[in-house]
Amino acid sequence: MKIKPIKNEKDYQQALKRLEQIFDAEKGTKEGDELEILSILIDKYESEHFPIEMPDPIEAIKFRMEQMGMKQKDLAEVVGFKSRVSEILNKKRKLTLDMIRKISTALHIPAEILVQDYILE
Repeated sequence: MKIKPIKNEKDYQQALKRLEQIFDAEKGTKEGDELEILSILIDKYESEHFPIEMPDPIEAIKFRMEQMGMKQKDLAEVVGFKSRVSEILNKKRKLTLDMIRKISTALHIPAEILVQDYILE
């Protein structure tokens, strides 16, 4: 097992190739340990070089509602006002801190996504 830091694209490609070769290694074996360490190094490199931006808060709410089969009236039960839900989903009104807490809990959306700033239309 020869592990080294992933410093550039060439190192990254070599690490991916090796990962593919040992992908089915069993835990507790030499190759299993190599697989675990290599996965951590690849994840670190990808996080630094290919960051994924957080989704728009309102789009995250809409997506989660769709996943859960929720309608606007269902979200109104969470935030309290049917008219506000329409305004929020159409980006006419900002989310309040209280709404963020309730939506985060009910829809299981991380608060860090919901607190992001967004432009009203």
